Amino acid sequence: MDFGKFDDEDYPALTMGQAAELLGVQPAFLRSLDAADVMSPVRSTAGHRRYSRRQLRLASRIRELFDDGLTLDPAHRIVLLEDQLDAARMRIDELQRDLAGVTRERRAASDMEKQHGAARR
Repeated sequence: MDFGKFDDEDYPALTMGQAAELLGVQPAFLRSLDAADVMSPVRSTAGHRRYSRRQLRLASRIRELFDDGLTLDPAHRIVLLEDQLDAARMRIDELQRDLAGVTRERRAASDMEKQHGAARR
């Protein structure tokens, strides 16, 4: 049995009712996010909205910002900026790992060059 879909955070596994219940919101809240193009749930063949875990995290964060007094546009902007910041941090981590690898290789090459030079004397 393939459980890959269960691990896929983008798989639209939840109905609107399930998503609303998990988030503790009314379905109208999720519809409003769809209408505002904040997130676009997948539609089933019957036309029903289906939500992924990633979309639930987005809706949950926006709900937190609503609870803090923000309206939809600023809340959406904050979420987008948080996502960009997370992506930038991941890229920085990746570049730091690459730099560390290059530094190790450079040191190893330098050590080999020193050993080779010492052997010639």
